[in-house]
Amino acid sequence: MSNTDVKSNILNNLKDKSAVKQLVFDNTMSVMSDIKRILKELEVEFNHQLGEADDRIKLDYQDHGIYSAQLKIAGDLIIVTMHSNIFEFDRSHGIWKTSYVKSDKTASYCGIINIYNFLSDSIKYNRMQDLGYLVGRIFINKDFHYFAEGKRQLGFFFNDFGNTILEKESLTNMITLAINYALEFDLLVPPFDTVKIASVEQISDRIQLSKLRTGKRLGFQFNADDIDGNL
Repeated sequence: MSNTDVKSNILNNLKDKSAVKQLVFDNTMSVMSDIKRILKELEVEFNHQLGEADDRIKLDYQDHGIYSAQLKIAGDLIIVTMHSNIFEFDRSHGIWKTSYVKSDKTASYCGIINIYNFLSDSIKYNRMQDLGYLVGRIFINKDFHYFAEGKRQLGFFFNDFGNTILEKESLTNMITLAINYALEFDLLVPPFDTVKIASVEQISDRIQLSKLRTGKRLGFQFNADDIDGNL
């Protein structure tokens, strides 16, 4: 390939692929902003309904900049993060089987928003070794078409890529399903053999801030306890 051809290829990529990726980024950023508004609305709605209930079980929303936000719910923390990059799917992914992507390859470029569940004490006490779990992730493309992968209903109700546009109602349903899953996903007592030995550092930290590593499941994998939805 001549130098002229290489330069022409670079220019075409900038005009086509890179331009699409910028559009996907803007769309994903818009969805992230919508999620922040939804989290704030849920905080107000549920706290109003909880009335004079114990303040420790009430919701607390915090914005952590353009790419992240969190909602504390009693002992759980929902953290929503947007990745700053745009992704393509490997050739084995079901997205390539859709007529939508077959007719327009650029429709496969997606931004990703991840929904994680942590224990609120993990953040409160700065327990850096504690584990959080991916509850779901949302993929958004240039046309605001989307699908979700996730636990239980998240992976089944939102997988019609190419036929539905992401709107506030669907987005609210996804967030509330993620919250419901996190609240039902209980903290289990770790097996005795996993905690029977502790270092001096660990036990010193434990005395100060209860820092022995904690997570809702030990050895948890993304699809270990529920079936993920796939295209």
